[in-house]
Amino acid sequence: MDEAFSVFLEEFGNTIERREVPVSSIQRYRGTLPDQLLEYWSEHGWCGYGDGIFWMVNPQEYNGIVASWLEGTALETIDNYHVIARSAFGDLYLWGEKTGASLKITSVLSRYRVHNSIYVGDKMNKGVKAFMASKRVDTNDYGDLFKPARQKLGQLGPDEMYGFTPAIMLGGPDNLDHLAKVKIVEHLMLLSQISELKPFALSDF
Repeated sequence: MDEAFSVFLEEFGNTIERREVPVSSIQRYRGTLPDQLLEYWSEHGWCGYGDGIFWMVNPQEYNGIVASWLEGTALETIDNYHVIARSAFGDLYLWGEKTGASLKITSVLSRYRVHNSIYVGDKMNKGVKAFMASKRVDTNDYGDLFKPARQKLGQLGPDEMYGFTPAIMLGGPDNLDHLAKVKIVEHLMLLSQISELKPFALSDF
């Protein structure tokens, strides 16, 4: 195990719901995603970390969601993006084939943030290591709701997230009483159709 992944594991701790990555998936993304990421897949699989607050995922399962959210936005013409990780609350980490770890979507708010990664071109493998080492537990939480949500609703499966019902973008409150364990692909697709994806504004911080 390399140092970057060791730093990541030290931050997040235990794994849950590990799924072996089939050879067909490795082959599908060979040349599209960095070799370093594919090595992590082979060694560690797709699974949840930190009791399920952060997940490494199969990008293929999120293709429809990416297409739905980016349709009609400027992002659609910038790069081809693939979801490589997500949080318990549906934050999506997208890898651009040309721009690397350059896009994060906060799905519950229908907002995105672009990051100009220095790890592009032949530095993509270093970019994967930097991505893993930079992840933090607290930035994958939403309003410190993860622990109480897990206690109330139970541990997430690989196809689940904690979602607000009704959705925040429909005027629903963002508190524990309105959290539910939902199927992530279906819920994210719904969120992508509720509200136009917009960039975070400085006033959001």
